[in-house]
Amino acid sequence: MPAEQKGRGNKMKQLFETLLRAMDQGRDTVLVTIAASSGSTPRGAGARMLVTASGRECGTIGGGMVEYRAQQVAAEVLETKSSRTEDFVLRKSEVQDLGMICGGDVTVDFFYMAGGDGETAALCRAALAALDGQERCWLVTDVTPGRPGGLTLCRAGERLAGSPLPPEVLGAMGWRPCRVETGDGSAFYIETLTRPGRVYIFGGGHVAQALVPVLRGVDFRCIVLEDREEFCRPELFPGAEECRLVEMEDIRLAVPVTEEDMICIITRGHACDFEAEAFALGTAAGYIGVIGSRKKTETINARLLERGFTQKDLARVTTPIGLDIRAETPAEIAISIAAQLILHRANR
Repeated sequence: MPAEQKGRGNKMKQLFETLLRAMDQGRDTVLVTIAASSGSTPRGAGARMLVTASGRECGTIGGGMVEYRAQQVAAEVLETKSSRTEDFVLRKSEVQDLGMICGGDVTVDFFYMAGGDGETAALCRAALAALDGQERCWLVTDVTPGRPGGLTLCRAGERLAGSPLPPEVLGAMGWRPCRVETGDGSAFYIETLTRPGRVYIFGGGHVAQALVPVLRGVDFRCIVLEDREEFCRPELFPGAEECRLVEMEDIRLAVPVTEEDMICIITRGHACDFEAEAFALGTAAGYIGVIGSRKKTETINARLLERGFTQKDLARVTTPIGLDIRAETPAEIAISIAAQLILHRANR
């Protein structure tokens, strides 16, 4: 996948692979993390990069003067072998002199990790396993002012690897990133490491072909289901987890659809849409979207009611699928669908 299409999950995987390699090779490393920011700084809390004696290994905290200064501080941390926190203030006159647009205040943590550290290596392996298996996990970064700590990997209130955490931190894990401060003055930044759930795309036409790479670029895992062999070829859907040839009248999946999964129905016609929608309504999918006009929706809904579905069932369906951006071409429709799925994921 081209670098510009890599989503957050791929970047996190690269970070842990790079850190694990440094630990295995015995190279001291500094994890540079934005703990807090204000103004119009280019990156917010949680942005990270890894720095070794060779310089920046991976990641970014936004580039520009802050990142340049941060690399200098990281070099000092490597020499002293002591973690620290630094505040960077980019005043308006300073950024204008540098030809930059973004300014503001940034608090940056520099966490020192000695090469060969077994606990750090174990955390990296656990994080990579979670990313590969798409297990629901959270990453917690200790961003306590003045004494930055390391990383902790958690699963549903349970610590898997890394430093112990206070109970109030373990109980604060949700879908959205958040900062938690405890009574003793400690602070922690919590974010999801993995985003479970798949997008099942029924139909392999032009919209689906445009949709899959867009979704993959923002960390959705896609499975395409199509009943025509010529439209079910993996090369048509770069980044798809699977392309599956199915009979729309008898759809069977090896793994049950869960409430974390999403279904997009964009088949070639009424008959296939009807069968796919009937299947979708029989699952626990958290999102069901169907492409089509109002007249088509009325026709299919009437058939679904005849089959025994209720108005409450039909209310689960979003149609027409996608945000209303007056999309016309397959590429534009794909963007509108992707935007709606991003919104659904953010709100759940």
